[in-house]
Amino acid sequence: MKLDITISKVRTVTYFDDYWTEADYRAILEACEYPDAATAEAGEVLELAQMALTDLEPDEAARVLLTYKLGDRMTEGQIEQVSHEMQDDKVAEDYADPALHYDLFNVNQFLYRAFNGTFPNTEASVMDVQVLPKGADHPGVNKELLVKVLAQGLRDSNLINRLYGEQVSGEVPFTDAGKVIWTFAPTGEADTYRVRTSKYWIDEEDVGAHEYEAVVKEAD
Repeated sequence: MKLDITISKVRTVTYFDDYWTEADYRAILEACEYPDAATAEAGEVLELAQMALTDLEPDEAARVLLTYKLGDRMTEGQIEQVSHEMQDDKVAEDYADPALHYDLFNVNQFLYRAFNGTFPNTEASVMDVQVLPKGADHPGVNKELLVKVLAQGLRDSNLINRLYGEQVSGEVPFTDAGKVIWTFAPTGEADTYRVRTSKYWIDEEDVGAHEYEAVVKEAD
């Protein structure tokens, strides 16, 4: 299958404003036993949530956020361990379960801002990718397809191409695509998707071609 690919608007970010909501901030206040969390002014709840967290020790604050966001997917023991590790390590890059990396990134960056650098600053990459088929049939766009077409526009030195060369070429099944692509969604422009991933996987400097033809093969 051949597709015309355009990678545009590659940028580095340290925070996703649409990840956290006002309801999240109020829930964090309640978890920190802040009085009047339900009646706090909407424009103040983020700052209040940050202040409530900084009244705790860093590992305690991490446990609050991890329990709130990931308590249904992590055990108490895992949360306890990560709450200490994330003060020194970029857990959004190296935690054993890649399905949690996106949430761990957002938890980490909330804490990074609240504690003014006590936690490491982790960076993400956001890019718009247009995927145009060169035949009549349009492929179903999923994380595996996106990784395969993106990899062909990245330099050979990029980590994806070095670690997953056989997978992106279709020689073997690609089961780790979800590790690379955090989220993707249509931008509203034709056949264009906004992709979020860790800067660990894709940096702007990794992009060797912004417009190219990609050939996608499925493993037998």
